[in-house]
Amino acid sequence: MLGFFKQFFEKKPVEKERPPYYSIVCPYCFHKFEPDEVVFRAAHTKENDDEFTLQEDERLNAWRRKFNLSQQDMEAVIEPHTIPEENHVYSENVLVAVIDRYGVATRRRLCPSCHNELPISAGKMPSNIISIVGASQVGKSVYMTSLIHTLQSSTASNFDAACMPLSAEISRKFRQNYLEPIFDRGMMLESTNPNEQQEPFIFQFVFKDDRRAPLTLVFFDVAGEGMVERDYLEIYASHIKNSSGILFLVDPLQIRTIRDKIRLSVGQEEGEFASRYDEPREVVISLFENFIAHQQGSKTKIPTAIVLTKSDMLQYLKEEDSEYIQSNSNVFRNVVHKGYLDQTEFENINGEIRRFIEKVDRPFKDAVDVYFQNTAYFAVSALGSNPVNRQVTGVISPTRVDEPFIWLLHQLDYIDRRDAP
Repeated sequence: MLGFFKQFFEKKPVEKERPPYYSIVCPYCFHKFEPDEVVFRAAHTKENDDEFTLQEDERLNAWRRKFNLSQQDMEAVIEPHTIPEENHVYSENVLVAVIDRYGVATRRRLCPSCHNELPISAGKMPSNIISIVGASQVGKSVYMTSLIHTLQSSTASNFDAACMPLSAEISRKFRQNYLEPIFDRGMMLESTNPNEQQEPFIFQFVFKDDRRAPLTLVFFDVAGEGMVERDYLEIYASHIKNSSGILFLVDPLQIRTIRDKIRLSVGQEEGEFASRYDEPREVVISLFENFIAHQQGSKTKIPTAIVLTKSDMLQYLKEEDSEYIQSNSNVFRNVVHKGYLDQTEFENINGEIRRFIEKVDRPFKDAVDVYFQNTAYFAVSALGSNPVNRQVTGVISPTRVDEPFIWLLHQLDYIDRRDAP
């Protein structure tokens, strides 16, 4: 009888009411603004009209100069306030097009700050940005490739969703420059050049249940060298600040206490390992100087997954140094999360890697505790084995690569976290 009455008094979860529109974060300059602040790129030119001829776009060119990109004349920029309200076109309460005085409609919305073209979905869904940060050589580009490949091939299906590139151009570039070299030819990517602009890879994690808002993912491949060069990092400070989640990558070879042990086990020379690796704590210090220090309480609330990469190399520690890693470690066992974040599996890997990092690099662990308010620890292998001479032999078998992302999905209230039945 108590159970009969209890059902009337228990509070049922209240679904969040969808706002009329969402603030936009530009995936290029990461400026945050409201949908009615966009400007438009004209859909045509008129040689006899100075306002509609090809012309220099000062804001776009200023952004392109930062990355040594070529500059070119563009179609005119149209300010919506110069267009009568009856010629404004809205979709889902978001201004998506204007009709100019020649009766030509344009849907090419631009960021008001840098004048890059915005995704079609901007303003209609959350601009959730996932940042991938870490020092040089930690494998950010390889991890990003393996993660997106895994999201598309299995993770999305496990959560009744689809992971799709935002445009055909992004799909082509990702496939040709990242996916095919690694997964088809087993070749490693060249290090990201800090003097070259890296276009953001924009993907959507779209749930089949259309009552659940899609998640927009922006992976911005910041060159590792820049993470410890203050002037360079300042360019990306707003990108990190406006992120919804951070994937902070740490390479075991960055950690001085175990680097030599792994090097000797692998049988490679000192010069191949030492000196090129920045200490993880140096990256934390750079992040603090450039954006964390300016947050309330000098801490960031952004959910941050501390991701130990190249976890397959930890096998060289498990024989002689069982104090670091056990032969039956969760690190070497792949896990599939389906429909929710498996709480037991998450707590096991989070606890083990948290203790491991504390043991092998206490200064880094202390720095993370001081500056990051919401963290979890993971270990991933993007390839499943260590490349030899920049070539992967055998089958590529990523291990636990999507687990940090799935944890971020939980942190952003997209999925539940519970024990497996």
